[in-house]
Amino acid sequence: MAVLPILTAPDPVLKSKSKPVAAVDDRIRALLADMLETMYHAPGIGLAAPQIGVLERVIVMDIGRKEEDRDPIRMVNPEIVWASDEDNTYEEGCLSVPEHYSNVVRPAAVKVRYLDETGEKKEIHADGLLATVVQHEMDHLDGILFIDHLSSLKRNMILRKLLKARKDAE
Repeated sequence: MAVLPILTAPDPVLKSKSKPVAAVDDRIRALLADMLETMYHAPGIGLAAPQIGVLERVIVMDIGRKEEDRDPIRMVNPEIVWASDEDNTYEEGCLSVPEHYSNVVRPAAVKVRYLDETGEKKEIHADGLLATVVQHEMDHLDGILFIDHLSSLKRNMILRKLLKARKDAE
């Protein structure tokens, strides 16, 4: 397992659409393990493969706050098969948009179909924080960042700050 570098906006890879995974094999299992290690190290509660420069439909999540509460979820080729009509608003942040947070409105509950790390078909019903995290991470697979759900004024302000921070670090 390895801790991998996380891309930050406005890296163009983050705006790219990911390809479906053909088969869950040892390479994908190693990717999932590296992604979990990277997510925990960051620390974060979700990570999508595009955030580490891999344009494949793979995400990991764990909303357990403490190490003893960890219950990682690994999803390959996830798809939302149902979303509630009711919405929820959460203050979201992102490892690829460091130190910026904003309220985002999303469906309060979703049902997601995916392959697990063994290649078995699974389905989960997610609500609350987990519903928000799974939708946030799945957005990454389509080149969408949480800031894309904000007004263009707010999004551009955040992107300018990120560019300035990157230039200052160089």
